[in-house]
Amino acid sequence: MTRSRSVLFVPASRPERFAKALASGADRVVVDLEDAVSPDDKARARAALAAHLDAHPALPLGVRINGADSPWQADDLALVRRYPQLSWVMVPKAESAAELAALNCDRPLLPLIETARGLLNLAAIASAPGVRQLGYGGLDLGVDLGLTPDTDGARAQLDGVRLQLVLHSRAADLPPPLETVCPEFKDPTVVQDWARRARDIGFDGMLCIHPAQVNAAHQGFGFDPADQDWARRVLAGAAAHQGAAFQLDGAMVDAPVIRRAERILAASGAD
Repeated sequence: MTRSRSVLFVPASRPERFAKALASGADRVVVDLEDAVSPDDKARARAALAAHLDAHPALPLGVRINGADSPWQADDLALVRRYPQLSWVMVPKAESAAELAALNCDRPLLPLIETARGLLNLAAIASAPGVRQLGYGGLDLGVDLGLTPDTDGARAQLDGVRLQLVLHSRAADLPPPLETVCPEFKDPTVVQDWARRARDIGFDGMLCIHPAQVNAAHQGFGFDPADQDWARRVLAGAAAHQGAAFQLDGAMVDAPVIRRAERILAASGAD
């Protein structure tokens, strides 16, 4: 799975929005069969997605299936097995490695941590076969933990969750995790600041709920020209000093600093 500054949800029940989502510039698009679709509309949403895949057989998409505690997951998985274009599967409310294995799904998995049980089993989930990246749902997790939204206490608790996701992703040799959705989509500055903070904590991208969030997410997870210039000078100095420590702008440069410079240029798509 490639780097994903933006993973954009589009409801499976709204096939008229698929083209707009795909044209949004999002790094990945995930068709949602879960939260964005009402219980009475699950079958119709699944049929709409199947019709789209029949008409566009070469177009890869992700899909968020319904959870293991729902009556719809088996039908969702049957759809996944029929269509190779559904090239990866987002698993909501993932709570154990055994649950992921029971999916019997030959696609890359992106489990979402949205419950206390999932958080306690994070190490096993991160190391489970088929898992390619981790994410979390801040709203669902906050409800499960009894957090009061938009308070300092809730933010502190969720920062602890973010740390666990970054640590367990690194320990399991996974890419950095995905940040939860930002509910604001009309003000790009809010989205960009949300993404920038997640980047600084160690995340690779974020879940998006509206095409208007995509560019702001890319800006937030990118690095500005000054950062890129510094990184290039660090790598030029490292080459000149053949790996030995040296000084740049009055600061010592050694191996960890060089790795950060490499990360900045890789994340920026710069040479």
